[in-house]
Amino acid sequence: MNRKTALFWGMLVFGLIGCAASRPDRTFPAPRPLGSDLPTFRAHAEPTTGPEPSAIEEPADTLTLRQALALALMKNPELSAFSSEIRAREAAALQAGRLPNPHLGAEMEDIGVGTETTLRLSRLIETGGKRAARIEAASLNRDLAGWDYETKRIDVLTRVSQTFIEVLSDQQNITLAEERGRLAEEVARVVSERVRAGKVSPIEETRANVGLSSAKIELERAGRSLDLSRKRLAAAWGSTIPQFEKVEGNLGSLPAIPPVEQLAQRLSQNPDLARWATEISQRRAVIDLERSRTLPDITLSGGVRRFDETEETAFVVGVTIPLPIFDRNQGAIQEAQHRLQRAKQERRAAEVRVATALSEAYGALSRAHSEAQALRDHLLPGAESAFEAANEGYRLGKFGLLDVLDAQRTFFSARAQHLRALADYHQAAAEVERLIGAPLDSVENSPLQKETGQNNGVLK
Repeated sequence: MNRKTALFWGMLVFGLIGCAASRPDRTFPAPRPLGSDLPTFRAHAEPTTGPEPSAIEEPADTLTLRQALALALMKNPELSAFSSEIRAREAAALQAGRLPNPHLGAEMEDIGVGTETTLRLSRLIETGGKRAARIEAASLNRDLAGWDYETKRIDVLTRVSQTFIEVLSDQQNITLAEERGRLAEEVARVVSERVRAGKVSPIEETRANVGLSSAKIELERAGRSLDLSRKRLAAAWGSTIPQFEKVEGNLGSLPAIPPVEQLAQRLSQNPDLARWATEISQRRAVIDLERSRTLPDITLSGGVRRFDETEETAFVVGVTIPLPIFDRNQGAIQEAQHRLQRAKQERRAAEVRVATALSEAYGALSRAHSEAQALRDHLLPGAESAFEAANEGYRLGKFGLLDVLDAQRTFFSARAQHLRALADYHQAAAEVERLIGAPLDSVENSPLQKETGQNNGVLK
């Protein structure tokens, strides 16, 4: 091959291959304020096999809410899957920027009689900004995966907080059931002594024993409920057997509630709403991509042809352009336009749905707060006083056993009701925080005092 031929091939290869595509930025979305100070799992940019190690381990004794949240954010299998999806779409965005590969072809004509051999290099040249439009659409699709990840992160925080509250409530229910059992045993003992002394009928001893049996059944039921809630909590970080013995917190915390108007102003932080700006941009990018495909691409080719009969060499060049006579991508453009309109309608539906959810959650929060406060300030003191008076009066012979059992039932029922109201309050608070994407103590003029950004009213 002479110098001119070599120069021709060098220029042709350089022109047809072009420049390599740049690697798109690999970034996770900025987290919402809720739980932003906690470590969160992020898949490695390069694929790995097997589970990824974590520096956070489940404690074997006492578990706090912050530890539970950190464990879930680092080890939750569903959240890990969303993280891997971000990496997958990053790879898709990278692939979208790659240039089409050139084609190398060879052909021989008139074999045996004046053979002509042609070596040809060809490449598709994209027109109309297809590559840039493809990169933009893929990059925005990657960003949507980031929003899906953030939505899942907030959901994990909320679910763990609410399950933690269940465990804490179940623990206190067991304490309450144990106390009720001890009192039932004491009542049964006193009644038994009075029966032996001939002061009361044996029927009262039977009634006391029935109350004792009921207390034991209630304790067993509370134990089963605690076992289930502990397993649900451990499942949040992918464990089937809880390692922790108990959780630590304070359900009695009952801070004031910020006005609903201030909470509504924070709805824009909800990832279910914040994502729609990216969603609509991505739908518009798809429209631009489909419109760019209306312009036909050009295939350029060039090479050399060798004539064996004359031992001469000639350069050959060619160009191929498809004629957009029948298919001008009209259907794909209309499809993309309709999907944009659908996105706008879905955004409006999401706004209504989230606003309605906030109204419902705030109503539940207010009701639970009022109920817990009323029980604490009015019903509990009265029920406790009545129980103590009935118990003492029975010892002195002033009241019958039925009065004691009724006062005991009322007292423990009020305590259980107060405990449920406190648990409902903290769970509703976690739901409100999910909807605004921020802790309640971050809301202006809120008197709440918390240690971290997720329902920390139950923390010590």
